[in-house]
Amino acid sequence: MMGQILAVITTDKERIAGGAPIFVETSKERMQQTAFTLEKILDAMVHEIREDTLIIVRHK
Repeated sequence: MMGQILAVITTDKERIAGGAPIFVETSKERMQQTAFTLEKILDAMVHEIREDTLIIVRHK
């Protein structure tokens, strides 16, 4: 089953590139708040890729 990456949230903008919208936050707490908000708005799930990077994925 494939999912679609809807957004990337990070505190390290130098390590991220790609086609999904990227949200750069100043702290881990802000990163988590943004991810939680986007998760609800987009009806999707948050997954931690690294300590400084989360992705929002819609699973089909």
